[in-house]
Amino acid sequence: MTKRDPINPTDDASRALAADILRATRFGALAVTSPDTGAPYVARTAMLWHEGAVLTLISTLSAHTSGLRANPACSVLVGEPGDKGDPLTHPRMTLQCRALQADKAALKETWLGAIPKAKLYYDFTDFQMYQLVPEDVHLNGGFGKAYRLTLADLT
Repeated sequence: MTKRDPINPTDDASRALAADILRATRFGALAVTSPDTGAPYVARTAMLWHEGAVLTLISTLSAHTSGLRANPACSVLVGEPGDKGDPLTHPRMTLQCRALQADKAALKETWLGAIPKAKLYYDFTDFQMYQLVPEDVHLNGGFGKAYRLTLADLT
């Protein structure tokens, strides 16, 4: 008996779904490796898809910033369940990324245009902007709708 591959071939519908999720992203779960314990550490952060990467604005006082500084490999989960139904039937996407510090001043207008409440803390000196560049993308469009995408599929 041949085992069926649970990953579907990437198609235009999966690319469009991924684009919709990314366009709607304003927050997500950021997973880093704790430099103190080596264990995974996950935090909800503000996020924004911009020019082929996920942007996140985070404080240097946070545990996830020290994690990114020690090891720039990270993972992001985006896509929120709707108000009705089983949360596992709603689309979500995991992006395995490499974190790079970004130019916070240059991205201010972009960030505040999408997340205006960040005006309260954007200019705090302990906040830094990171660009999380996807290296591997896993899209779950709901039960039986798993896909692997590339960065090219997202742009």
